[in-house]
Amino acid sequence: MEESKYPCKVSLALMFRVFLRLGLTSFGGPAAHIGFFHDEFVKRRQWLSDSAYGEIVALCQLLPGPASSQVGLTLGFLQRGYAGAGVAWLGFTLPSALVMTLFALGFSFWPAGGEPGWIAGLKLFVVAVVAQAVWQMGRTLCPDRVRLALALAVAALLLVTGAAWIQVFALAAAGVAGASLHRPDKDVGAPLTLPVQGRWPLAFMAIFAVLLVLSLLPLGSGGLLWLGAEMFRAGALVFGGGHVVLPWLQESFVASGQMPTDTFLAGYGAAQAVPGPLFTFSAFIGTIEAGLTGAVVALVAVFLPGTLLVFAGLPLWGFVRRHPRARAALAGVNAGVVGLLLAALYDPVWTSAVHSATGLALVLILWAGLAIWRVPVWLLAVASALAGALAL
Repeated sequence: MEESKYPCKVSLALMFRVFLRLGLTSFGGPAAHIGFFHDEFVKRRQWLSDSAYGEIVALCQLLPGPASSQVGLTLGFLQRGYAGAGVAWLGFTLPSALVMTLFALGFSFWPAGGEPGWIAGLKLFVVAVVAQAVWQMGRTLCPDRVRLALALAVAALLLVTGAAWIQVFALAAAGVAGASLHRPDKDVGAPLTLPVQGRWPLAFMAIFAVLLVLSLLPLGSGGLLWLGAEMFRAGALVFGGGHVVLPWLQESFVASGQMPTDTFLAGYGAAQAVPGPLFTFSAFIGTIEAGLTGAVVALVAVFLPGTLLVFAGLPLWGFVRRHPRARAALAGVNAGVVGLLLAALYDPVWTSAVHSATGLALVLILWAGLAIWRVPVWLLAVASALAGALAL
């Protein structure tokens, strides 16, 4: 199961260059990123086998946080330990984080008064993107009637209530239902070989638990400490990757009145158009809230919980893969994630973006571009902004 040392195969400089190139070219969201990583590290560079890579993906999808970024830092960890994980994360995240920060700096200078047409177009693009994410995740995570029913029940509960704590309760209830109904995902392949970590996983879990408790304390609104707490809590409780972070951050920054809905959705739409992880949307929010310092705080805070959980959870993967009921509970949580995203598709995404038949027509065209014609995401984002400027 374990080796006595890290398999140091490549230099940190080479690792940074490889992940930086992926950060500059990996369009399409988490599912596409996982495919890019497979082509680069399994097929081309042969850093690990197909079965080992499959286990990494399965583990990261079962943990809260940005799944594709967690896969990347795990690949770096297997090569060069914690330093390799940090280099992999930095290379993959830096390009989109810089773009989103610059977009926010420019956005803050946009003249007030009325919603520009290009923002309205980006908001319609978000409707199409989230609808496609619900469709894809539903097909993958809800392959039977039981999990489909769980997803719809979670969506109905959240649409009726909408409170942030209800989201946590709904996912926990979905996990309990999944375990009791015993509908596990299919078993994984050969065991993943992991480096020895000593007592570090316990330390990472303790740090995660302490920071999560601190993030739940009432801190008022505004300021860097509040921003970091909101971002950490979102990163710690988001199952399902970048698309699912939308309802959590919307509750924190829009429903609370801290940020206008138009600004929030314009930034989210822009995040779809750039390569790299969707969690760099946090850099946009942090910049709007507190400038460049806010961007750094938000970015680190939202990625930190997922990173801590990966390092703490790697040794536990052997337990999860051997116990069907544990996998069944996690399958129930994943079905709940689909319901969470389905509820967010209606509110705030649909209710704040679609106000006319023209808007609905543009959403249908954009969705067809994503689902049927496989048009690149960045190209559709640009097209939606132009269409909004001309038609809305």
